[in-house]
Amino acid sequence: MRNQPTNPNVLTFYAFNTVQALGRGIWMGNILSLYIVILAEAGQAQLLGLTPNELLGTTSAVTGVAMLLTSVPAGLLADRWSTRGVVLIAAILGVAGLLVLGLGTDLAAIVIGLSLWGMFLGASRPAAEAILANSTRSGDRSLIYSRAHLLEQIGMGSGPLLNVVLFWVLGDVWDLAILRRVMHVGLLVSCGSALIALAFRPQHTLGAESESLTHRDDPAADRTPDRYARLRPWIPYAFLASSFIIGSGAGMTVKFFPVFFRNVYGFQPVAVQLVIGSGLLLTAAATWLAQRVSRRRGRGELIVIVQALAIVCLVGMAAYPVAAIAVPLFLARGALMNAATPLSRTIVMDYVPRRRRAVWSSLQTIAWGLFWNVSAMVGGFLVGQDNFRRVFLVTAVVYVVGAGIIVPFVPAVHRETQQSAPTGQRR
Repeated sequence: MRNQPTNPNVLTFYAFNTVQALGRGIWMGNILSLYIVILAEAGQAQLLGLTPNELLGTTSAVTGVAMLLTSVPAGLLADRWSTRGVVLIAAILGVAGLLVLGLGTDLAAIVIGLSLWGMFLGASRPAAEAILANSTRSGDRSLIYSRAHLLEQIGMGSGPLLNVVLFWVLGDVWDLAILRRVMHVGLLVSCGSALIALAFRPQHTLGAESESLTHRDDPAADRTPDRYARLRPWIPYAFLASSFIIGSGAGMTVKFFPVFFRNVYGFQPVAVQLVIGSGLLLTAAATWLAQRVSRRRGRGELIVIVQALAIVCLVGMAAYPVAAIAVPLFLARGALMNAATPLSRTIVMDYVPRRRRAVWSSLQTIAWGLFWNVSAMVGGFLVGQDNFRRVFLVTAVVYVVGAGIIVPFVPAVHRETQQSAPTGQRR
């Protein structure tokens, strides 16, 4: 089993995820956020008298709404029509959105471009994740998903670190022209990810071994107490609900971290890029470690532990400690909270039938797309005139609710099979 070649769809997903993450790490995260804030501060972007932070949150909601409008229909089309057809449509929308963002300079171009990009994310992710799930063995997915998430975080972290070089060359100042040049590099990389998605091939998916654990015999089931049988059908719903809630909390805060370090601690572009990039690379390491620990401790148990520690770190940031403490707390918060993401996704995919995975993937996309982006608008109003303490504390409460939902279901989650997935099988 260990010597079989990796499934081509898995390799394509790795490349798709990594390149897309690298592009987003360059332009979509902290650079676009600060571009919108500085544009508003300069009086070049105004909407209904919103403050710069409120405007940032509102524009983020555009991407989430676009994902909502496309994600579920795309998931249904992928399940009932063609995953490749959905990916092709998504690629066209994505490239169009990147062109608008690259050529436009005002708020209208940003809104239109983010709308098209949100439609790309909403259409491409369900199809891509369904193909990935159907190309991996149920009960043995966490290694594949953790690798994908690790590569994604490396891509996201490499983006800001590449920006460090760009700002050193172009100037370490908050200047709109410099920010746009940096964004153009990221937009070009993101265009490459849209083209890579076209390499997925449904014929490389697996057969019965990728079916839901509740729809096939599972060796681990005999070792799990029968008293959990009634809970298992509800496992994907519980973990999906948790993703919705935690995604909402994350959206309130994450978009504003670059602004937080700029406005509260006076960080310049290079310093912000180093902090953001380091945090994402640390997340990659935490993801790698979490997957290995979960094999011994269990996926559900580890998710609850790392999320609880992340909440403590966020509460610590709300105290506005000195930078030497705030930065480590920020790094730990992101690494711990995001380390749980691939584990949660594997649990959901293990407990839904393969014929419905594109729809479930679309729901997970909504959780981390729509709710993450739309809640950024709520976060913008909570921040207001730089009241970051308030939004951090509200987010911590939301995190507690989201993490608490899955606690009763943790004992019912099957342990993984402790073997290497035969990802090279085809049908």
